[in-house]
Parts: sequence; C-alpha cells; structure tokens
Amino acid sequence: MDINNKVIIVSGGASGLGLATCLQLAKKGAQIAIFDLNEDAGLALVDKLNGQAIFAKVDVTNTASVEAGIAKTIKHFGAIHVCINCAGIAPGGKTVGRNGALSLEKFSQAININLIGTFNVLRLAAEQMEKNEPNQDGERGVIINTASVAAFDGQVGQAAYAASKAGVVGMTLPIARDLSTLGIRVMAIAPGIFDTPMIKAMADEIRDPLIKMVQHPKRFGNAKEYASLTAHIISNNYLNGEVIRLDGAIRMEPR
Repeated sequence: MDINNKVIIVSGGASGLGLATCLQLAKKGAQIAIFDLNEDAGLALVDKLNGQAIFAKVDVTNTASVEAGIAKTIKHFGAIHVCINCAGIAPGGKTVGRNGALSLEKFSQAININLIGTFNVLRLAAEQMEKNEPNQDGERGVIINTASVAAFDGQVGQAAYAASKAGVVGMTLPIARDLSTLGIRVMAIAPGIFDTPMIKAMADEIRDPLIKMVQHPKRFGNAKEYASLTAHIISNNYLNGEVIRLDGAIRMEPR
C-alpha cells in the first residue's frame, strides 16, 4: 500500500513509539488520526503536523470512546486505511510478592488495555476499511499491533504484561485469516527495549545489564526504528499474519 494520502489511525500516538510513528508516516504523506488520552500532547502534535493530523481523546478499553474517535476520523478524512496500535501499559508485580498475591485488578488492567483495547480499536477500524476500494492486490487496509519480546521471554514480575502481549501475538494469525476475505492485512511488531523517557530515567546500574542482553547493536532501540518498520509493513503487500521481533536479538534473562 502506498502511504501517501492514506489515512492512518495511531493509538497511543501522542508519545513514545506512537509519536515517532505519527511523525515518520506524516513525512511520507499520510493523514494521521491520533488516538490518545493525553489531550495536551495530542493537540501539540496536531499543531506540529500542520494540517495533516487530527486528535481524538480515546480510551481504547471503552467502545463508545473508540467509536467516537473512528467517527471523527471518517468525518474529517473520509476513510481509514491503516490502524497502528501502540497504546499500552507495562505494569510490574510478582505473582506472589512481599505484599501477597498480585492484585487481580492490576492483572486485569494490563489485559484490558494491552490486549482487549488493541482488539477493540482494530475491529472497529477494520469495519471501516472494508468499505475502501481495493488496490491491484485486492488490499483495503493494514493493521499493525504492538506486542513485545516479553510475550516470548517475560521476566520476573512481568506475568500480567507478558500475558497481555502474548495475547497480541496469538491473535495475529487468526485475525489475518478472519480479515483475508476483506483484503485487510494484519501484522504485529514485538519490540525489545527501546530508549523511551522511562528507560532514559533509569540509573546506569539498571540500564547496563539490560544493554548486555542485546546482541547487536549494543544499545536500546530507537523509536524511529519502530516507525520505519511500520512504514515498511504498510508498503510491503506480502507481509501478513506474522510477528516481527525488533530487538537487536535480545533474549531476556529471568531478571
């Protein structure tokens, strides 16, 4: 799919990987719908993108909120061609820790935002993609979800996060099969450790062991590298139903 002039929803688009994705895809001519809870950051990004973007304050776990964001996107741009899900949280906590068993509320929150929230946005976006005119390959849309290497080798204290991201991995192929007759491709990216503000704020004694787990290059990922992969996935019509690890060959140790 040619990115130029395509309408792209990015959930969690006001910060981190989502922000970098919005900036890079806008440079390639895309029209961006930023879904996020951070209104100040979202509107600031709209100003920066100078007419190429809109902002919708969206809670991905709330169907009415997502429907309102979808409706705003359709009203403003007239269509949805790509949906990229970056919204998520990364809670920590052992199954049984110093204060007893992990709160079920905390576990459920990770599942609700990272997994159910991702499905909530993509299902409603796909419903709109079905209305698009197909390209020469019969393609009407592209969905890219964000998993994590924790889905494969989650560390101590990552049971909730790993479970939510494993769900994103597990639903990739079934949804690609579900939507194949509509001409909609479905992919997932499983990032390793990226140099986000949270990672930057960590002390060296925490950061250094994490870097040692990365094989090459010996550094954390850059959000622009994630954004570049989303652009390639959109442009490469034969990528479908797969999860791509973007991690410098890191394999997470237990702790």
